[in-house]
Amino acid sequence: MAEETTKVPIEKIRNIGISAHIDSGKTTLSERILFYTSKIHSIHEVKGKDQVGATMDFMELEREKGITIQSAATYCVWKGFNINLIDTPGHVDFTIEVERALRVLDGAVLVLCSVSGVQSQSITVDRQMKRYKVPRLCFVNKMDRAGANPFRGMQQLRDKLRHNAQLVMYPIGAEDQFKGVVDLVQMKAFYFDGENGEKIREEAIPDDIKAECDKFREDLVSAAAEFDDVVGEKYLSGEEISVDELRAAIRKGTLSLNLTPVFVGSAYKNKGVQLLLDGVTYYLPNPTEKENIALDQRNNEAEVVLKADSTLPFVGLAFKLEDGRYGQLTYMRVYQGQLNKGEFIVNSTNDKRVKVPRLVRMHANEMNDVESARAGDIVALFGVECSSGDTFTDGKIKYSMTSMFVPDAVISLAIQPKDKTGETNFSKALNRFTKEDPTFRVHRDDESNQTIISGMGELHLEIYCERMKREYNCEVVVGKPQVAYRETIQSKGEYNYTHKKQTGGSGQFGRVAGYIEPLPADAALQYEFVDEITGGVIPRNFIPAVDKGFKEAIKEGRLIGFPIVGVRCIVNDGAYHAVDSSEQAFKTAALMAFREAYERATPVVLEPIMKLEVSAPEEFQGSVMGQINQRRGVILNSATQDGYCVVESEVPLSEMFGYSTDIRSATQGKGEFTMEFMKYAPAPRNVQDELVKKYQEKKAKEAK
Repeated sequence: MAEETTKVPIEKIRNIGISAHIDSGKTTLSERILFYTSKIHSIHEVKGKDQVGATMDFMELEREKGITIQSAATYCVWKGFNINLIDTPGHVDFTIEVERALRVLDGAVLVLCSVSGVQSQSITVDRQMKRYKVPRLCFVNKMDRAGANPFRGMQQLRDKLRHNAQLVMYPIGAEDQFKGVVDLVQMKAFYFDGENGEKIREEAIPDDIKAECDKFREDLVSAAAEFDDVVGEKYLSGEEISVDELRAAIRKGTLSLNLTPVFVGSAYKNKGVQLLLDGVTYYLPNPTEKENIALDQRNNEAEVVLKADSTLPFVGLAFKLEDGRYGQLTYMRVYQGQLNKGEFIVNSTNDKRVKVPRLVRMHANEMNDVESARAGDIVALFGVECSSGDTFTDGKIKYSMTSMFVPDAVISLAIQPKDKTGETNFSKALNRFTKEDPTFRVHRDDESNQTIISGMGELHLEIYCERMKREYNCEVVVGKPQVAYRETIQSKGEYNYTHKKQTGGSGQFGRVAGYIEPLPADAALQYEFVDEITGGVIPRNFIPAVDKGFKEAIKEGRLIGFPIVGVRCIVNDGAYHAVDSSEQAFKTAALMAFREAYERATPVVLEPIMKLEVSAPEEFQGSVMGQINQRRGVILNSATQDGYCVVESEVPLSEMFGYSTDIRSATQGKGEFTMEFMKYAPAPRNVQDELVKKYQEKKAKEAK
C-alpha cells in the first residue's frame, strides 16, 4: 500500500478532515469511506451491539461512550487519488483536536444531520474552518431518519453560517423512502445496491422530481457562473455547459471559500458516500492550491510562502503527539521538500538536531512503514522528542510556522492519586497528557498544595481521570470543580505611592503616581501599560520595572485571588533617588500602587458564561426552561420543529455542575445538550459577596 501511494502525483493528493456537531455521523461516514476505498473489508458501527467498534474510534473509552475523543488519521486511495483523512471529535470539550486537524488540512467535509440541521457545534466548527481558511463541502447525512429535510439544512447554512450553499446532489425520496440521489452536475440518478451499497446503478432522473432537479441545477449553474468566465458567458447566452466546465467553475468557487457544494446521503444506510468521495477529488484543493505561510527567523520573521515542491528545503509541522506502545508518536504534515527515514532534521523552536528513526503512515491505530514522505503528505514519526506545534526543517533554513489557536481553560479540578504508590504513574500521566493536549493544563496550587488540572469542560477532565485509571492503573480522587473566575475594575482609580525602605547600607526608594482605568469591553488585550512620564521624573531604565510591578499585581486580585483582566495602567508622575532607587524599588512601588488604586476603582468579579443549547421532545419544554431559569440562565431563543424543542441560552458555568444528570431525569433520558464558553460577565452582587466571604475565610485560615 505504501508503494502505491508514493507514485501518486501531488495534484492527486487530498488532505481532508471530517468535522461536525456531535452525533451527526462523522465516524460512521469515515467508516464507509474506508470500506468503499477497500481500506477495511467489513463495516462496524459506532454504537450498539457491535463488539469490534468503529475503526476510527479505537480507544476503549470512545467505544464505550460512542463518541470520538481523539482525532484519528488514516489514508486511502479512491480512483487514483490518495486521500489523507482525519476524523475529528464533535464534542466541544475536545475542540483542540479540531483546531489542530484544520490547521494542517487543505480541505474539509462539514457534516450536518438532515433532521437537526446547523447546530451549536456546527457553528463552532465553521468558525474554526474560517480561521484557517479551509475550503469545504457539506454532506447532509442521515437522510433515512424521520423528519429528514436537507433543504432546511441548506437554508440554515445560508442564514446561520452565511455560506453560499448550493445543492450538487438532490435526494430521491426521504426518511424510510430515501432511495438514492440525483447528481445535478451530470443530471443522472444514482442508486446504491448490494448489501453495503457498493454497487452503483445509474439511471434517468425519475419524472416526478425532474422539474425540481432542473430548478436546483439552474441555481447551481447560476452560482458557479460567477467564478468562471467560460461558464458565465455560456450561461448568459443560454449555451449548453459541459460537465467538466461546470465542475471547474464549482471548484474555483469552493477554493475561493465563496461557494459550498452540498451533498446528501445516508452513511448508515450506505447511500451517497461514493459520490461525496468523487466530490472531494473534484472540488477540494490539492496541497499546491492552499497557501501556507512560514516566518523566516533569520530575516526578522519575514513571511515566506511555502511551495508544495519536494525539491525545495524541507519544512514540516508537528501538529499532534501521542504516547504509544513504542514511545512518542509525532504526527507531522510535510509542507515543503522531502523527509526520508534515517535523515537528520532540526527543530526550529530549540535548534535541536534529531534523527528520524522510523516513518509511518497511520491508519487509525495501525502503522504502515514508509521510506520517505514529501510535500503534501501527513505522516507520523517515532522517537522524535518535541512539543505540539513545533516546526522542523532540514537545517539549511530556519522557518517557523504559526501554531494552532489554543482556547483558554474554563474549568479546574483538584486531583490527587488515591494511594501513595500511584504517585509515579500519576505524574507520568499528567506529563503525557499536557504534552499531547495543549488545552489540558496542570499546575500546583502553592497555598493549598494541591495539583489542579484545568480544561475545556467537565467531560474533558472526566475522560482524562478515566484514562489515568485505565492506561496508568492510577485511581484518582477528584475535588470539587473550580470555575476560572476573573476580576476587573469598573471605574478609574488613582494612585500615588512612595516605596521607602532604609536598612544598613543603601536603601530602597521609588515613587509612582497615575491612575488605572477599565479597558473597553471589546479590547483585544487584557492588560495595557501606558507611559506618560515627562521630564525624566522616573529615569527611562526604571520604566520596564514599573510595568513588571503592574504585571505582578494583576496575577492575583484582591477580591477572590483570581487574575485581573481588562485594565489599563497609566503612570504619569513619580520621583527617584540617585543612590537608593533600583529596579526592585520601582517594581515594588508599582505593585503596591496598583493595590491602592484597585480598591478605589470599583473592582468586580467576572464569571464565565456558557452558551447552552438543549434539545428535547416538545412535551419537556417547560421543565427544560425551568431548569435553565433556576440556574440563573438567560433564554435567548426557543424553537420547535418535528416534535423537538431547541432552547438556546446563556448560563453561568458555576451553575452548570451536575446538569447532565438533571436534564436526563427531567426529560426521561431523551434530552441532549451542548455547552461552550462564550464570554466573561460581572457576577451578581450576592454571588460576588459569597465568593469574597469564602476567599477571606480561606485567607484567615492560612494566616493562623
